[in-house]
Amino acid sequence: MLLKPTEGVGSSWTHRAARWTILPLVGTRVTPNQLTTLRLATGLLACLAFALGSREGEIWGGILWVLSAFLDRADGELARVTGQMSAAGHAYDYACDVACNALFFAAIGIGARDGVLGWWAIPIGLVTAASIAAGSLLSEELEKRDGSGKKAYTGVAGFDFDDMLYLFGPFAWLGWLTPLLVGAAIGGPAVALLTWWRLQRIPNPA
Repeated sequence: MLLKPTEGVGSSWTHRAARWTILPLVGTRVTPNQLTTLRLATGLLACLAFALGSREGEIWGGILWVLSAFLDRADGELARVTGQMSAAGHAYDYACDVACNALFFAAIGIGARDGVLGWWAIPIGLVTAASIAAGSLLSEELEKRDGSGKKAYTGVAGFDFDDMLYLFGPFAWLGWLTPLLVGAAIGGPAVALLTWWRLQRIPNPA
């Protein structure tokens, strides 16, 4: 099933940058799903690097993560520009997003095991990962029930809410992954609960 051309159109700065970047790919054999697969691969490699808990892992993990975040924009833009948007492609892209974003926190929890949090970092990372995944799934359901085409959480000044993912790279380079984990361990469950509460206020069409 093809999606409507207006569905999911991004107008943020990162969407616009990705739109220009993918133009040389138009008319080639490169498909949006291939970019999504590359996004998944770079995201998983970044998580593996973060889980090492080394300085080199933070540097390379940050580079791979920023690349993965940009590919997450690029695949959707290529699909829109070439008219290849589909429900199956969206589902694949969404599954990869949820997996990478959740595993990021599990990975930095593993990597932080020798830091100030000790081995508590691992369960903190796992709980945070679960809350991030739950929040993402709830947000998707909220957007479906709302039916307005708007995102569950809109951005400001040309930046989307999920543009924060780009900041994870600089946080890694600066050695700030542990504070990021602690903040997400608080914010992740809070956002998931807020999204669940908002979802309860919208009647289920089923």
